Amino acid sequence: MAEPSPRFWEIFFDVYEALPRQGPGNRASAARALALCGELPPEPAILDLGCGAGAQTLHLAELTAGRIVALDSHAPFVSEAQRRIAAGGLGPRVAARVGDMTAPPVAPGTTDLLWCEGAAYFLGIERALRTWQPFLRAGGHLCFTEAVWLRSDPPAEVREMWEKEYPAMTDVAGNLALIERVGGYDLRGHFTVPDTAWWDDFYTPMERRIAALRPKYAPDPAAGAVLDSIAGEIDLHRRFGDCYGYEFFVLRRGGA
Repeated sequence: MAEPSPRFWEIFFDVYEALPRQGPGNRASAARALALCGELPPEPAILDLGCGAGAQTLHLAELTAGRIVALDSHAPFVSEAQRRIAAGGLGPRVAARVGDMTAPPVAPGTTDLLWCEGAAYFLGIERALRTWQPFLRAGGHLCFTEAVWLRSDPPAEVREMWEKEYPAMTDVAGNLALIERVGGYDLRGHFTVPDTAWWDDFYTPMERRIAALRPKYAPDPAAGAVLDSIAGEIDLHRRFGDCYGYEFFVLRRGGA
C-alpha cells in the first residue's frame, strides 16, 4: 500500500483536527466498557493511548476518579485535549502529552486501566497487546476498540476499501483467537459499539467540516480528491454500516 503524500496528510488533518473526536465512540460505550472491568481502585492510574483531541479522556475523567495520562503522537490533537482538560478544571488529575504509544511515560506494572479507542491498529493488535501488557499491574484492565467485520459477505466495494485501509482487519472471532494466542489476559467481555457512536460526534461533524472546506480547496483538484475520498468513507458507512463496526474488548491482565 502506497504511503499517502504530505499533501494528503495536510488536508486529512485539516478535517480531523476540527472534529470532536477522531473515531467512533461515545460516553455510553465508555461507561459500558468500564462496567465490564468490575471494581477498579478508588483512584485508578489510567493510560489513554492514542487520545486524539481527548473526547474519551474527558469521559474517563467524568466516569472515574482516576489520574489520567493521555498520549498521542499528533501535537495539534494534544493541544486541543489540553485545552479541553483546562476548560474542565481537570488539570490536577489529567495530563495530555505528545508521545509514543509503544513507550508510554509510566513505570511498568503501575497502570490500573489502559484505554485505547480506535488506535491499537496502528501497531497491529497482537503487537499492541504484547507491548502494553507489561505496563499493567496484575489484575489491571486493557480496554480497546477495533474495527471488525460484522458480516462474512460484504459487497465488493466495502471489502476493497477496508483491504486498502486495513488489510489485517478480521472479525470478532479472529480477534478473540488472537487475544488467546498472545496470552496473559482474561477476557471480561466485548460488545459492538452502536451505530450512533459513528455519527453523533464523528461522521456528522465530519460531513459539516468537509462542506466548510470545499470553498477553500476549490482551486486545487488534488485537494478536492482527498476531500472526496474522506466523504466517500462516510457514504460507504451510510450504505453498508451493517457489514463492519467497532468492537469494544475488555481484558484483564492475569496474575491477581
